[in-house]
Amino acid sequence: MSLESFAEMALSFPESIQGSHFGTTDFRVNGKIFATLRPGKQRGVLSLSRGDQALLRETSAGMFEPVPGSWGEKGWTFVILDNADPDAVRHAMAMAWKKAAPKSVSARHVL
Repeated sequence: MSLESFAEMALSFPESIQGSHFGTTDFRVNGKIFATLRPGKQRGVLSLSRGDQALLRETSAGMFEPVPGSWGEKGWTFVILDNADPDAVRHAMAMAWKKAAPKSVSARHVL
């Protein structure tokens, strides 16, 4: 999976916009970041719950790993794009989007 296809996928989620913070491209819903790009590492990053992060590591070995340090302990998860299956990434990104989206937004959209 390419960085571009990760970005296109993120923008395909309802009410998602592309932004930037500290020179990093991010994707937001209602102002909350649910995904970012790390081009230098050929990685996407998703904001997941710890439970979702653990589930993805178990079911999709080699595609997902916690971001090192306290960020990973909070659920931030690398998507290893060279190994990524687009369907698995879409499923994981939906989890991240739902975590970030307010209930009023997620209630209007079926993913």
